[in-house]
Amino acid sequence: MLTNALGEIEVLGLAAAIEAADVAVKAANVRLIGYETTDGAGMVTVKVEGQVSSVSAAVAAAAAAAARVSTVFATSVIPRPDPQLGDVVLSPLTVGLGAPTSA
Repeated sequence: MLTNALGEIEVLGLAAAIEAADVAVKAANVRLIGYETTDGAGMVTVKVEGQVSSVSAAVAAAAAAAARVSTVFATSVIPRPDPQLGDVVLSPLTVGLGAPTSA
């Protein structure tokens, strides 16, 4: 179950996703949940969690860095996600999936 804020950065390509993930965890005190790819479109969504202010800073920095490498399609910061989102966010399709931390 997600109890912290959830941040997502959706980019084109794995290189941009790796760049986004690296910058996100270096920019703020967030934990990398993992990444998820779409079927055939080349889009990759990087997922992080942490306190709202940390996730906001990490997502902003990650999006700026990924934009220098490729295309950023969307970003999102969700404070205290509803428990029903857990199965969607923490799906088996998430590579590197780790159990979320508690607040």
